[in-house]
Amino acid sequence: MTSASSSTPPPPTPPDVRLRLAEPTRYGRTARRIDGAWWPRSDDLAEELTGLLGVLPPAWGRIASVLVHGDTWPDCPEQMTVAGQPVHVGHDDSPTAPHTVCLIAPGRGRYDLLVVPPGTAEAEADRLMEGAVAGDA
Repeated sequence: MTSASSSTPPPPTPPDVRLRLAEPTRYGRTARRIDGAWWPRSDDLAEELTGLLGVLPPAWGRIASVLVHGDTWPDCPEQMTVAGQPVHVGHDDSPTAPHTVCLIAPGRGRYDLLVVPPGTAEAEADRLMEGAVAGDA
C-alpha cells in the first residue's frame, strides 16, 4: 500500500489532531490494509482535513487527493486548499470501507486511515486506534 521508508518515528501530533500511525518500519513491501487511525473532533470535513493534512509525516509527500465515504461525510467539498495547495476530495461509496479515509500522494503512495467517529467514547476510540496501528483493523 505504501512506498515510503524511514527508520525514524513519525513526529508527534498536536493535541488538537487525534492521529496514530503505524510504525514506519512497517512501511514498504508488506501489504497492510490500514496505515493509521484518525479521530476527528467534528463532522466538519473541511476543517478536520485541514488539521489532519497539516500533521502527516513529510515522507508521505503532498496529499493531492482524499477519498471519503459518502455516507460518513455527505457534505464534503470537491476541492480544498491546504497550505496553499489544491486537494481534490472525492466520494468512495464502497460498502467495505465506510469508516476509512484514503489519502493519495502522487509518486509516493496511497495511505488508508481508519476513521473513528467523532462522538465515540474515549476508551473505545483508544481501543480502535490502537487496534488499527497494531494491524488488528
